Order: sequence, then C-alpha cells, then structure tokens
Amino acid sequence: MSRPTKTLERVLRGNADANIAFDDLCSLLRHLGFDERVKGSHHIFTRDGIDEILNLQPKGGKAKAYQVAQVRDVLVENGFADESDDTLGDSDE
Repeated sequence: MSRPTKTLERVLRGNADANIAFDDLCSLLRHLGFDERVKGSHHIFTRDGIDEILNLQPKGGKAKAYQVAQVRDVLVENGFADESDDTLGDSDE
C-alpha cells in the first residue's frame, strides 16, 4: 500500500486528526492533483472544479487537527473517498 493511500485512509477514518504528519498531508493533496502555493508558513491548495481553498500550516511537524478535518470534508464532498483506490493506485511515491 502506498504512502498516499495510507495517509488518505487515516484522514478519512478521522480518529487521529492530531497525529497526521504535515508533509504527508501536503503530499497526499499534491498526489490528488491539488496545486500548492506557499506563502510563509501557509501552504495553500487549490484544484480545478473545487471551490474550497485549503490553507494549511504545520504545528511541530504535524498538521493541525481542525485542518485535517477540513481536508477530509473537502475530499468527501468531492468524491475522493469513493474513488480512493482508483485515484491513488498502488505505486509508492
């Protein structure tokens, strides 16, 4: 199982939002086709067809729990949870 797949499963489970590595969350979003812009400590993710803008900042190497929840909501609302196997594949990053 690839690292993005594992990260997606952890995000979608929602039982460890405070323990998701910031770099893993950013990598997952890039893998899913989000464009990343960095301004200071803010990592801003956008994607064509998705109105929401995800603005993430690290906290000690981890993603902030409320931001992980925001990412989960955007992924679920836009069908990434249903298509996770097709979207991520099985290759390691």
